[in-house]
Amino acid sequence: PSGGAPTIGAITAELAEPGTPLPGGTDPKTIGDPAKPSAPPPAAVAPIVWKDGTKVLLIGGGSSHDYQKFFNLADTAILTGAGYSVNYTEDVAVAAKELANADIAVISTNHGSFSGITFREALKNFTDAGKGLVLLHPGLWYNFAGWPEYNAAYAGGGSKGHDKLGEFEVKVTKADHPLLKDVPASFKITDELYYYTADPAASAVEVLATATSTQKPGTYPQVFTVKHPKSKIVGLTLGHDARAHDLPEYKTLLLNAVKWVK
Repeated sequence: PSGGAPTIGAITAELAEPGTPLPGGTDPKTIGDPAKPSAPPPAAVAPIVWKDGTKVLLIGGGSSHDYQKFFNLADTAILTGAGYSVNYTEDVAVAAKELANADIAVISTNHGSFSGITFREALKNFTDAGKGLVLLHPGLWYNFAGWPEYNAAYAGGGSKGHDKLGEFEVKVTKADHPLLKDVPASFKITDELYYYTADPAASAVEVLATATSTQKPGTYPQVFTVKHPKSKIVGLTLGHDARAHDLPEYKTLLLNAVKWVK
């Protein structure tokens, strides 16, 4: 023994109260609880103001994509250029509220916070009112583990994987459908080829254009409609970045989709 006196050390940690945001906007009570995902940090966007004309609400936000650059600014430019009144939001509460004011919704979000009861009810009321819905790129993933009805009733299935970003060819299978108006019989695009698969137990899907993967055997729907008792629904798997959103064929498909679901 050295003869030194024993020493006891203590560390005191101050825990945040439930509901107190952590750096980055994370709510501590949601950590580790996928059923209570925290809302995405608010994006610096203009307040919702509707102008005259058909009102299109773009709903984005989440991971793996530059939502502001492509699903907001690029797609807003495409649609406003065609005379639509367009607003974009990544805020769940704003989206749920503004669905009542919109005529058409374009959903690209993959953020789990949109699986909450308020947004679910707002989207159901929206489609039950006969308003049109376009599900775009990340909006066709299996994003909401606690909300299987989203994929069953609105997406008609979904995707759980995709090719690495690269060029592939989209082939039109039903050229006489209004969604394919002015779209060539085939075109090449640099994008993520989604392995979208229709669920036989879900709402019926009509496939209008497909692409064949070079990385995973199979041919997968890229443009399709989903049968709904009251709403018109379009699925468009394309749209990862500028190479899609700047492509004339993508712009035509987006405009055709919005026009068709009205």
